[in-house]
Amino acid sequence: MKVMVGGTFDPLHDGHKRLISRTFELAGPDGQVVIGLTTDSFASSKTHPIRPYTVRRQELERYIHKSYFTTHWTIEPLNDRFGSALDADFDAIVVSEETLPAAVEINRLRHKRRKKKVDIHQITCVLAEDGRWISSTRILRGEIDIHGRLLEK
Repeated sequence: MKVMVGGTFDPLHDGHKRLISRTFELAGPDGQVVIGLTTDSFASSKTHPIRPYTVRRQELERYIHKSYFTTHWTIEPLNDRFGSALDADFDAIVVSEETLPAAVEINRLRHKRRKKKVDIHQITCVLAEDGRWISSTRILRGEIDIHGRLLEK
């Protein structure tokens, strides 16, 4: 099975790791994973500073290698909201509650292009100690660390 996932992944936190792990799990050992990583120009629309693409890519690669996933995988630049997901042949996309609307839109646009719809697999967001989602924004504000532990202010 060929499975896609995408994001900025900065900083790479436990929520991202759950998303990526689920993608590899779903693809299976004989499948393929495609990770779309937002480019610097696309990520510049974020409200907080983003580390360079090369740094984020290296961090993703380290995590994947450290996790010993055996599935074949690639990381591709994501220049817009959809990347290659509108035209590529793949079976499923893994999203969080936050990114579900983008996956629904991908299927709508694929249908218009006469491409087969893909299965959408939604993970539940990882919660921090305070019961709220772990997010890059919260980490960068200094509220929590990458594991969702509350930080002293």
